[in-house]
Amino acid sequence: MSNKNIIVAIDGYSSCGKSTVAKALAKELHYVYVDSGAMYRAVTLYFLRNNIDITNIGVVDQALEDIHLDSHKEAGVTKIFLNGEDVSEEIRQMHVSENVSAVSAIRNVRKALVKQQQKMGSRKNLVMDGRDIGTTVFPHAQVKIFMTADPKVRAERRFLELTSKGEKITLEEVFENIAHRDYQDTTREESPLIRADDAVILDNTNMNEEEQLQFVLGEVEKVHA
Repeated sequence: MSNKNIIVAIDGYSSCGKSTVAKALAKELHYVYVDSGAMYRAVTLYFLRNNIDITNIGVVDQALEDIHLDSHKEAGVTKIFLNGEDVSEEIRQMHVSENVSAVSAIRNVRKALVKQQQKMGSRKNLVMDGRDIGTTVFPHAQVKIFMTADPKVRAERRFLELTSKGEKITLEEVFENIAHRDYQDTTREESPLIRADDAVILDNTNMNEEEQLQFVLGEVEKVHA
């Protein structure tokens, strides 16, 4: 492949495996990987820890000024740091999952993080996953993927992930959380989850990780055709 600056935007529903595909793609192509969802989760964690009233915009704006996010690789794994603390594991816990969509819907939160994400886009060859990467953050991305999967399959995958980490939760609770997040993500006023007109749909209900990687690699290859 050439050294042409390529941005791969991967959007889609929660628990579709966007980050898994994005990380694998970035590793395969030696691209920079940015997990935008982790950024929103880190902000959510800060809000929860500090009892931030998300209905009070003044309080939200002040909190955003006190939040400093950073991410880098450690032993090949991308970690996210909140004010210098590695919160990569904690942001994946259920209490964060239950609140992240509400926090992500706040206009000023999205503006602050989109600005950071677009700065990252000045780097060459970037893979970023999230909800509005191909529509709002990088509307001119050369490769846009919209991921989806059967909600029951998504819930089962998420349930296995959480229970493997020791969380005490039922499959029904995970399914309800995913359904609630889907509703919030697709109906919010600020940058709702929608498929960009030029995004290619990747339904991975019956696909393994390698098949998904090969699918996305094929889309990147088309840019260089």
